[in-house]
Amino acid sequence: MVKDKFLISDWLPTTIEEVQKQGWDKLDVILFSGDAYVDHPSFGHAVIARIIQKAGFRVAIVAQPNCKDDLRDFKKFGKPRLFFGVTSGCMDSMINHYTANKRQRSDDAYSPGGKSGFRPDYATSVYSNILKKLFPDTPIIIGGVEASLRRFTHYDYWSNKLKASILSESGADILAYGMGEKALKKILDFYDKEKTINSLYSIPQIAFLIKDKSLLNNTKQWTNIELASHEKCLKSKKTFASNFKLIEQESNKFQASRIFQNLGEKTLVVNPPFPPMSENEIDSSFDLPYTRLPHPKYKKRGKIPAYEMIKHSVNLHRGCFGGCSFCTISAHQGKFIASRSGKSILKEVEMIKEMPDFKGYISDLGGPSANMYKMKGIDVEICKKCCRPSCIFPKICNNLNSDHKPLIDIYRKVNSLNSIKKVFIGSGIRYDLLQTHDKLKDKKYHYSEYIKQLIKFHVSGRLKVAPEHTSEKVLKIMRKPSFNLFLNFKDIFDRINSKNDLNQQIIPYFISSHPGCKLEDMADLAAETKKLGFKLEQVQDFTPTPMTLATVIYYSGYDPYTLKPVFTATTKTQKLEQLKFFFWYKKENRQWIRKTLLRLKKEDIVKKLLHCYIFTLLSSYILSL
Repeated sequence: MVKDKFLISDWLPTTIEEVQKQGWDKLDVILFSGDAYVDHPSFGHAVIARIIQKAGFRVAIVAQPNCKDDLRDFKKFGKPRLFFGVTSGCMDSMINHYTANKRQRSDDAYSPGGKSGFRPDYATSVYSNILKKLFPDTPIIIGGVEASLRRFTHYDYWSNKLKASILSESGADILAYGMGEKALKKILDFYDKEKTINSLYSIPQIAFLIKDKSLLNNTKQWTNIELASHEKCLKSKKTFASNFKLIEQESNKFQASRIFQNLGEKTLVVNPPFPPMSENEIDSSFDLPYTRLPHPKYKKRGKIPAYEMIKHSVNLHRGCFGGCSFCTISAHQGKFIASRSGKSILKEVEMIKEMPDFKGYISDLGGPSANMYKMKGIDVEICKKCCRPSCIFPKICNNLNSDHKPLIDIYRKVNSLNSIKKVFIGSGIRYDLLQTHDKLKDKKYHYSEYIKQLIKFHVSGRLKVAPEHTSEKVLKIMRKPSFNLFLNFKDIFDRINSKNDLNQQIIPYFISSHPGCKLEDMADLAAETKKLGFKLEQVQDFTPTPMTLATVIYYSGYDPYTLKPVFTATTKTQKLEQLKFFFWYKKENRQWIRKTLLRLKKEDIVKKLLHCYIFTLLSSYILSL
């Protein structure tokens, strides 16, 4: 139940006074986060802090500490009994700060008032280094997206450098990667008993640097794989690319190996992940006593945009088996789906219903991909032997149970609750999971039933889908399905809308400058989408982010799986030119597009893209006279 009024002690403490109101005189763990403190299960620092609290430990949160003054935010609680925890927040701080064109953003969705400037670049390393200088004897454990995706040698787009594991740059003692609840519980248990960092080295889903491998215990519980060293990666881009294939395959295994990588005089050790969370385990994470609100100290500083976006939404599951080459979700959350129980989901909806500002509309019942809830392998033993990065590319695995009935049931149950006017699905839909020529399969897995349920009852006027491109060549590198599947889905969408007299739009997402994409491909994309009647809005230029296949190709120029060269637009000019094709309808772009198409010998696209547009403008002008 959501209380009408909360006491300050209902949040975890952020000041000495709040610690005292909890009745504590000392702290076991102090967490530092680059995000504002929002006590909600969608904010990683809140989840981690609540788990620490539930385990019986005393924890405080220092949100967005000031790194530019006398560092009083880092000193105010003194030393914790066990360790410091550090995260940059829900996003990599560099993605949070800069556009694909490396222009600094003027806003920050995870800060009060949406204002930027409350976290440094490379926040995890900055916070960790400050704490190491102030408290050299206190262990530091880093986690979250920034730490997780930078655990190996990685390409950093913003410095245009190949960087070593973030453990080296940050000086942290342990890195908990992925969704870290299970690793955290083990760390708390082990460290509380033995008080030595060495005692943690056998815990799954952590990484650390070590000089003496003899300190490793229980090494026989896992097989070992050694990557090419960081130094070798610096000398050879092809070597760096070949490393990634091993990293991605092990990251997507049910039973992975322990990975070693030499880094100067030290060795990076990355233990394999825990098995996917069970339903009870993921429920317990979502059912912790969150207030579901930002800390009261932000009241006068303005709303936190990221919270406003999700406060009336419910996350049904974690993980994604799409394996898109530009996406970090599977690298962080994992390929295997961990789904919540219907009871836990409905409990959260009831809490949302009691929020004072709730008007009857659930903004999203979704996940990383909206329609993967409860999906898993039919025969788990087959999954245990598999290392495919995607369960649906290049084709849907025969062992995948893609039944949409559990999801349909959740939609209908939530929709039927008192005070619920409408449930929207705001997460992106994988339409390639919903199409088959096999009528028996369609009926068995409830594809058509789901599509009708979705389009008739759960679209807020606009349905988001992500074809990403029109070129089959580019889509193959992206690990995305044929554009023909999008065309087919759009036909279905339009038919259902027409039949039910609904005025709804389908909003496609596209990416420019992705590895493998040339100007010719962008020209074809512009012509194809114009023919469909789209003036594209939801578009982005490819941003290389650590630990994705596309980023490795961008930096190295090689496909890690074939080690063959792949063209990529890498210069600022090349990227801006590709982006212009999204906006063919803007007056300032038309002359450049015409000249470029003629140079590329794409006269047919000049006619499709520009002549008709100019004719339409002239017609409109004449009719207005």
